Amino acid sequence: MEGIDKLLKPQSITVIGASDNPSRAGNVVIRNLLSGSFHGPIMPVTPKYDAVAGVLAYPTIDSLPRVPDLAIVCTHASRNVDIIEQLGKKGVKVAIILAAGMTHIIHDDGSTEEDRMFAMAQRYNMRIVGPNSMGLILPWLNLNASFSPIAANKGNIAFISQSAAVCTTILDWAKNKSIGFSTFLSIGDACDINFAELLDTLCRDSKTEAILLYIDSVKDARRFMSAARAAARNRRILVVKSGRTQAGSAAAMLHTGGPAGLDAVYDAAIRRSGMLRVNNTHELFAAVETLAHSVPLRGERLAILTNGGGPAIMAVDALSDRGGKLATLSDDTVTKLSAFLPSCWSQANPIDIIGDADIQRYEQAVNVLLDSDDFDALLIMHSPSAIAPGNATAQRLAEVIKQHPRSRKFNILTNWAGEDEAIQSRKIFTEAGYPAYRTPESAVSAFMHLVEYRRNQKQLMETPVSFGEIQANPRHVHDILNHLLAQGVHQLETHEMRPVLESYGFTTLPTWIASDPAEAAHIANQIGYPVAVKLRSPDIPHKSEVHGVMLHLRSADEVANSAQAILDRVSVEYPGAKVDGLLVQRMAKRTGAQELRISVHNDAIFGPVILLGEDTAEWTIHKDAAVAIPPLNMALARYMVINAIKTGKIRQRNRPEGLDIHALCKLLVKMSQLIIDCPEIKTFDIHPLLASGDEMTVIDASMSIKEFKGNKAARLAIRPYPKEFEEHVTLKDGRKILLRPILPEDEPLHADFISHVSVDDLYKRFFSDVGELNHEALANLTQIDYDREMAFVAVEMILDDQGQPVPSIIGVTRALSDPDNTEAEFAILVRSDLKGIGLGSILMNKIIRYCQKTGLKYITGMTMPANRGMIMLAQKVGFQIDIQMEDGVVEMLLPLQSTHQL
Repeated sequence: MEGIDKLLKPQSITVIGASDNPSRAGNVVIRNLLSGSFHGPIMPVTPKYDAVAGVLAYPTIDSLPRVPDLAIVCTHASRNVDIIEQLGKKGVKVAIILAAGMTHIIHDDGSTEEDRMFAMAQRYNMRIVGPNSMGLILPWLNLNASFSPIAANKGNIAFISQSAAVCTTILDWAKNKSIGFSTFLSIGDACDINFAELLDTLCRDSKTEAILLYIDSVKDARRFMSAARAAARNRRILVVKSGRTQAGSAAAMLHTGGPAGLDAVYDAAIRRSGMLRVNNTHELFAAVETLAHSVPLRGERLAILTNGGGPAIMAVDALSDRGGKLATLSDDTVTKLSAFLPSCWSQANPIDIIGDADIQRYEQAVNVLLDSDDFDALLIMHSPSAIAPGNATAQRLAEVIKQHPRSRKFNILTNWAGEDEAIQSRKIFTEAGYPAYRTPESAVSAFMHLVEYRRNQKQLMETPVSFGEIQANPRHVHDILNHLLAQGVHQLETHEMRPVLESYGFTTLPTWIASDPAEAAHIANQIGYPVAVKLRSPDIPHKSEVHGVMLHLRSADEVANSAQAILDRVSVEYPGAKVDGLLVQRMAKRTGAQELRISVHNDAIFGPVILLGEDTAEWTIHKDAAVAIPPLNMALARYMVINAIKTGKIRQRNRPEGLDIHALCKLLVKMSQLIIDCPEIKTFDIHPLLASGDEMTVIDASMSIKEFKGNKAARLAIRPYPKEFEEHVTLKDGRKILLRPILPEDEPLHADFISHVSVDDLYKRFFSDVGELNHEALANLTQIDYDREMAFVAVEMILDDQGQPVPSIIGVTRALSDPDNTEAEFAILVRSDLKGIGLGSILMNKIIRYCQKTGLKYITGMTMPANRGMIMLAQKVGFQIDIQMEDGVVEMLLPLQSTHQL
């Protein structure tokens, strides 16, 4: 994170390439800095002028009278490597590079000018924003260090963009809407400082309540996912991702130089992180306005108040299309509204107060609704009316809402239709702090942004159901795959994959290999009819190209004739193809079953991802598949399946038994674990998977494998459960326990554990009276990012009321590291009735060994002076203890190079 503070809290600035020529970026930046009334020194550097815009200029970087916190580099791309070297020698720690085209200057060794600039910056421990950046605006510091023609107002939204054009568009629109920003930064090609580091910083910024990202591409998926997930827990984050189509993705890659990944995978990553994606600039504007004015959504029920039935119906249609919920009015609310509304009103939601409604009727209706609990958000609509003039009605309703004591409980949205007078009406609401939209559809879209964000957050916190440990034999699978690789085999078909699949609990059909049609007929007679005969050829990956699969064969003659026909078609259409014989399978029972397709795709950005859809001949992963990023648990797998059904990737059949979602989720979790355990698997395709009730049968499958060397977990965008840290230990009293990383499924066990900790011990651990921890608090403790946090639980097997062994958590230790993995804060909690048996020492040693292994330099902690047991334990392992009696705290610091074990 070094350099980020200097970037976002600079106290002095230099502009390299400052100019008195109004057409130069160096002149625009200087003028913007001066017009913003930045309080720190502004130091132009140029050999051409004695002064720029009336400010004394310096001929060289070396001649600057002090080391600036931030440098804005406005020079041509070809000069920037030398300039970064000069800035580095001066001691500058962060620079914003405005020049574009640095990736297009390619040297003889294949490196680009951007590569050389970044390498030079690293030599001096210097950070870079850009190149191809528009600059930085920090309204709360009165700083406009950009070449934008439009300034930014002060506000609570941080905007980070890779596109300068999107930046200026947003600024122009926000100016009109009186919407402000806490930070406005264009990171351009993001060769160094990136979204992840900025999310880590901005999520702790007191001026920032929401964060908006415009992304062309991400380079470090693991870091991005970790930072996004951490930030999304306490800030609302919306994402605009360009490149939704293949052509758009290619254009984005050319724009920023970043690798192209599948858009559907980005979509899955954004949801998995708890953020919300908006699809276009129209939705972007609505999202910004919603973020600027909304309170956290407490539910999903929308009430609509209108003076025109037609626009309200449009709003309901838009709400239904997006999967929203229309609020139901209570009898009490209907009675109160009926007291002053015409008898012809619908007595339902939408509430049409009729076109002849005056301002008083609007006011009465709003007050009745705000007095009720029938809804979570209220959309007030207005069509041009002579009886209720737009501006007067808007002014009065803004006052009524603001004065009502319960108005802050709800999200209030407005839609004043029209262009002429309605513009001023919408401005009245915006200035009063309520979002105003031009059309019913945009108002509903904004509401659904809040709903979908809330759903993503709930999914992020959902406790998965455990179905027990996956019965797998990864060592056996590794042996199989390595043996095949040693023989030069890289492509596997169904019969070759059977041992791999069965090692992870997949159900497969028995398969036999025949060398010719006669042997195929003989095998069919032995196994019984009906059977399927399939081509076996490494040169023809899609058997359908030669009708290489023949189904429902019921006699030896049918088998022999069909097999020969397959071979004849291959000899005509692919005469040079290698044929390794024929596969014979007993036909699976397909009556009432559904054919699905599950694949593993290696994404250029996010690594292995799992795809799910229908088994169709024209399968394309861009539009026919739901996507999930491993590792999966039952909750995440269920979310994937439900999403596939909702988006039509899987069709719900009109069958009595329907699709067994639970059984399909179990299979997806097994597939996820297989991919995690076996990095040799490059691609994996089940086509089809026959889903019949709770039976999931692999009918046909293929797999490509490749030798793998290195850290198998590093290729994944999300670090999986680190099983390597499991360990069995014995306590002083002889009881045996398992120390293992915490799991999301541990939430019920963790809640039970907390119930066995005394109020006094909880107070010492959390520095407050925590009471009973709710689901959200427990989810934060159990659903951790193993890349940044570790929690080890001590698990003992005890007997339940039926005499069956069940797990019980008796102690927890955890460490939460900073994003740079330099320092971690630790905590230990032991069941209050189990002190004195050595568990605290074991947990302390466990977390210290973990922190040492992960390369951390320090462990810190804090407790109370009254917690003598914790203080003595920390002293024994070498912690430096600082007792601050006045503040009632004890600070503990352990340099990891000098630790020793108890």
